[in-house]
Amino acid sequence: MSKITKSSTAEYFAKNLQQVGFSSPLKAVLTTLKEAVDNSLDACEASEILPDLVIEVTKVGAGSTKNTDLVRIVVEDNGPGIDPTDLAQVFGEYLASSKFGRGQCSRGQQGIGISAATTWAQMTNAKGVVVLSKTKGMRKALRGQVDVDIKTNTGILRNKESVEWDKAHGTRVEFVFDGRIQLNGDGGLLTYVEGTVLVNPHLSLKFKLADNDWVSVDRVSTAVPEIPAATLPHPHTFKLGEFITHSHLFGKVSVSKFLKTGFSRITDQAISDFVKAGLPKGLLEKSVNTLKDEDFKKVFSAVQNTELMAPSTKSVLTVGEEALSKSIQRLGEVDFFSVVTRKPCICDFKPVVIEVALARFINRNLESDSPVQLLRFANRVPLQFDKSGCAITWAIESVNWKTYGLQQPKSSLPLGPYVFAISVVSPFIKFKNASKETVDASEELVAEIRLALIQAGQKLSRHIKKEFKEADLERKLAHIEQFGPILVEKLAFLVGAPEARKKRAEEGLRKLLGRDSKEAIADLEHAETKLLEQKKRDAKRTGIVEEDMDQVLMSDEAEAAPVKTTSKSAAKKIEKPKTTGKKK
Repeated sequence: MSKITKSSTAEYFAKNLQQVGFSSPLKAVLTTLKEAVDNSLDACEASEILPDLVIEVTKVGAGSTKNTDLVRIVVEDNGPGIDPTDLAQVFGEYLASSKFGRGQCSRGQQGIGISAATTWAQMTNAKGVVVLSKTKGMRKALRGQVDVDIKTNTGILRNKESVEWDKAHGTRVEFVFDGRIQLNGDGGLLTYVEGTVLVNPHLSLKFKLADNDWVSVDRVSTAVPEIPAATLPHPHTFKLGEFITHSHLFGKVSVSKFLKTGFSRITDQAISDFVKAGLPKGLLEKSVNTLKDEDFKKVFSAVQNTELMAPSTKSVLTVGEEALSKSIQRLGEVDFFSVVTRKPCICDFKPVVIEVALARFINRNLESDSPVQLLRFANRVPLQFDKSGCAITWAIESVNWKTYGLQQPKSSLPLGPYVFAISVVSPFIKFKNASKETVDASEELVAEIRLALIQAGQKLSRHIKKEFKEADLERKLAHIEQFGPILVEKLAFLVGAPEARKKRAEEGLRKLLGRDSKEAIADLEHAETKLLEQKKRDAKRTGIVEEDMDQVLMSDEAEAAPVKTTSKSAAKKIEKPKTTGKKK
């Protein structure tokens, strides 16, 4: 008989990194970046700090394996920093997390992702992650290299040194490993960055991807999202085995106390209802660590057969329609957008909130006969792989988009030059795998997402109909404009009208068609010239010196400069940040 051996959590994941997003060199780059950014944003929000992030992803050489490059990823934040005693545990130990099982709408949950990134770097480049960290109470920052001890699932901090750092507090991580950089498409880095910018309006970001220039994106909101307090799970979401395992966390407490402190919506009244449902009263006074499996089944059955209040929806957060509308415009010029934030609701006994943004960008080469670009989010984290099996995708495909003016092949995404962004936020999102790439589809969740899409689709339908009417009117006007002058000329010839009358008829026709723009512009320029002359005379009377007058005239001319508009049917504009998308 062969000897049975025991392996550590780190050893298991080291051999199965594909389960946490490291199935290929391409996915390894995106997953590493995502895990580092998620940690930075969560840390900043937990400390109520407006996040300032710097991201750099560059190729620094040839990889150690075939068809790979040596890729360097740097993520720097202005968060609270990490205590030196916690560095090894945070970056080098699996399932070490302050957020594990807390029931909060945080991006990270299990403490797997960043440790997996360290493991990938260690396996492909023989070196883990280099961390620079400084907390508020530290005079100097601490820099060191964290590796994972695969056999014992512990982190090892090497090469420690104190260094000067001009930040008051923050964290900087640097990974160097085998990978491949992809910028565009569903798995592209640029797609990820744009998605992160969209659902984090309070984020200020400076980034450089591959050989591209540095790009700065300013925040459009100064409100740090308030992360709601952690919520307890609802008992109706548990299976018997989970219920028993959950009880072991509470030690020597009575069954009634375990139920009231371990779950949401279980009150003294609910305990009385359990007794009415057939649960022996004496069982409620027993300690949970003395219960047998048969006792657990009785308790579990009574809980499941009793109607309980739905969970509270106070544990979810939203980006908000106003902030999301502003954030959309950081991605480029928009001539239409529709934003919908649903009220928090309960799906499968879990609090959930759905937000949808549909937009059409002027500066993007999106084809009218190609599927819409889909951006999916779970707890404000972009999901970029396994799109077909996701609840969000299923919900979009279930809507009849032809009703709203879009083409749509059967059981597919609609077609058109649009970006669809759908966000699901919940303290208990159920993913299909450990890499958190796909939201598991339940009937209730798909139905709720569908309702949000329908609301946004109704706004889109009104816009498309308006555009169609304007285009139809323009075609009619162009037709009249083409043949009207010929008609005027022939009528003038038939009645023998003089040239002056013919000219007046042509001018009248132009005014009726709204084509007298040249005359209107000429009148406006004439009026502006008169106004500037008048200001000059007034200035002389009030004693303004000539140099100051030149400044006044220059500012007037700047204000009088014509402003380009994107479209007659442009949606309501919201002021853009002044340095949006500025390249340095």
